[in-house]
Amino acid sequence: MKSCSKVKYFYDKVTLVDIKKITTFESLFMSTFSTIKIPVKDELKRFDDFFSSYLKSDAPLLNIITTYTLKTKGKQFRPVLVFLSAKLFDNINDSTFHAASLIELMHTATLIHDDVVDNSYERRGVFSVNALWKNKVSVLVGDYLLAKGLLLAVDKNEHELLRVVSEAVKEMSEGELLQIEKARKIDINEELYYKIIQKKTASLISACTHAGSLSAKVSADIGLTMKTLGYNIGMAFQIKDDLFDFNMDNKTGKPAGNDIREQKYTLPLIHTFKECTTKEKKHLLNLLSQFEKNKQSIDEINHIIEEKHGFEYTETVMYKFIDKAKEILSSLPQNDANRSLVALVDYTTQRNK
Repeated sequence: MKSCSKVKYFYDKVTLVDIKKITTFESLFMSTFSTIKIPVKDELKRFDDFFSSYLKSDAPLLNIITTYTLKTKGKQFRPVLVFLSAKLFDNINDSTFHAASLIELMHTATLIHDDVVDNSYERRGVFSVNALWKNKVSVLVGDYLLAKGLLLAVDKNEHELLRVVSEAVKEMSEGELLQIEKARKIDINEELYYKIIQKKTASLISACTHAGSLSAKVSADIGLTMKTLGYNIGMAFQIKDDLFDFNMDNKTGKPAGNDIREQKYTLPLIHTFKECTTKEKKHLLNLLSQFEKNKQSIDEINHIIEEKHGFEYTETVMYKFIDKAKEILSSLPQNDANRSLVALVDYTTQRNK
């Protein structure tokens, strides 16, 4: 996938016609996720039209890139959360569409920028924007999306929604930088791990549930309850992603072992190190350091983690966050949106992408 000739071909040849031939990276449990979306399916259809129309520009190249981005956008996990969070209180309105658009603009911009930072040529199983149009264009497109989000909030007087989403983007940047800093020092414990994933992942997912509920004009207290709901979903979501990194047969669209390669030690390894003797820890560190040269070492790494109950412990922690999310939902209005949110919480741990 990282072949320079392939990237150059797409960079030179890609057009709107080519983009229409590219299908999105399919997700296992897609039928399940389609069921989850049922209470807000009409609103999501309107949102697709609203969002694609809002992204149109006078610059032809920008239109090609945004069309490509929309074509490969995935299953709309975050907009679905926004709309279900508003539907829970039976009040989807224009502000909800603004909230979902803000989330999607900020999220897409950060993904494009992340691929530049990581020098990644693949996103959801297809070429990333920087693989096709190179880094300079990618950074500018990300900046454009961020600016569109700011203008949307200002033009529609959505200052509270802007504050919620901007706070999440700030947290995401801090989380990524904190992880990079600690990866260089190979210095991370369980408490710090939770802080990092709260910032880099849970912050945006909690912004989805928070912004969605605020758009429905709920009280400040209920809004904070919804933010906590999103936090627990987001923590479980990232822990599940971290488990994928140890599965060489995963279908996430993200190369297995990527976290190991970048020395991002996640919960399975953190727990395993805690259970290792000094000698065992030294051996494991050696395997991790040699991973780039010997990809087969993942089997031995997995065996050690399994032996020290690292995967079992990680799943136990993940399900604690899931249980907290379901407990919160049990105290909120019981309707179709609530049932879909419960199903979405389960989907967080059942997905294999």
